[in-house]
Order: sequence, then C-alpha cells, then structure tokens
Amino acid sequence: MDSTRPAITINDLDFRYREGAFRLRVPSLTVAQGETVAVIGPSGTGKTTLLNLIAGVSVPEAGAIDVAGVDIAKLGDAARRAHRIRHIGLVFQEFELISYLDVLDNVLLPYRLDPELKLDTTARSRAVDLIADVGLADKHHRPVTRLSQGERQRVAIARSLVTGASMLLADEPTGNLDPRNKTKILDLLFDQVSARGVTLVAVTHDHGLLDRFDRVIDFETLEVTP
Repeated sequence: MDSTRPAITINDLDFRYREGAFRLRVPSLTVAQGETVAVIGPSGTGKTTLLNLIAGVSVPEAGAIDVAGVDIAKLGDAARRAHRIRHIGLVFQEFELISYLDVLDNVLLPYRLDPELKLDTTARSRAVDLIADVGLADKHHRPVTRLSQGERQRVAIARSLVTGASMLLADEPTGNLDPRNKTKILDLLFDQVSARGVTLVAVTHDHGLLDRFDRVIDFETLEVTP
C-alpha cells in the first residue's frame, strides 16, 4: 500500500436506513495511514454506522468512501466483501462468532471465507500466537458457546488481527472486558499499530481511553440527523 495515500477518505457521504428517520452526513473525513482514531458521541448518532460504511457492510446513498485506495461505494457486494476480508480487521460489537466452531477455527475464519488468503502453517501459527496473546492459550479447541462474553470479545479481537490487515475497525473493543484484560487488549492493538503502521478506528464510550489515540472524532460535531 502507498504509505503517502490516506487510509480512509470520505467525501459528501449521505446515508439513511430504508426505515426510520435516521440520516448520516459526513461532508469530509480523512484518516492517515497508521493513525489511531477514537470515535465518540451519544448512542444512536451513527458511530457504528460509520464503521459499517468504511468496511463496506453498508453502502451510502451518495458520496465516496476510499479505503485502501478503492472507492468501496462503487463495488458490488462480492467485491466489497473480498476487499473487507483482505484489507480490514473487524471487531463487531456483537462479535459475530460462528457458534459451532471452536476458538481456533473462529480466529482462522477469514482464511475460510477468501480463497485468496493462504491458510498455511504460518497462518495457523499466527492464530495460535494471537490466541495466547489475548489470554486464551488453554482454550484453542473450546466451542465459543462455552466462553464468557469477555472471552468471546477476545476471540473476535484475535480474529481481526490474524490476516495482518492494514486497517482495524473496532466497535467497543474493550466494552466487555475487566480492567486487566482491557489493558492487555489495548496494548495488543496499539502494538500492532506501532509495529506495522496499521490504521485503527475505534468506537468507544470509555473516555478514559482517549489519551491513547492520535485523534478523537466527536459525532456531535458531524452532520447527523437522528
């Protein structure tokens, strides 16, 4: 990836859901490669919606969203999904784990979904290391249905890091964690940013974390129609 190109560039974004009056407008937003950005604001203002738009999970009515050099708003469903798997690590608020898979297979899921990603011994070794890094070294083959909420969140974070994606989008990544594990997970995320120049955009309600980020975006300053 061209390190001089912004990781994310949004222009004249306009999004609304098919039902309801919610509307999100973002006239302009740029996130530099390797920048860490916290997104804050009241519930219901569109913070998660913004992450979904950047990831290509949702599509705007109008505007451009350039992510890793591609205007994903112009891509079809399959192309957006492939772009997301290859370039973006996602930590969803609801984790989106596969209930019938164990911890290791959930972490390796991106390799099952995209044939362009090579599931080899290096990938498996990285998954095992990440599971250990998030404090679940003794639970590789445990079904995720037998994990606590905090443990499931840590599986989701390990999965977001396993492909070595250039961008991490995290929706409340420490929301279900106790203070010790919160610190461990934040250190892991920021270590990835520092070591590989990864871009991190995280939604959080925990204002005690904000001093760890390069920049804070407050949704009360964006043009949002709840």
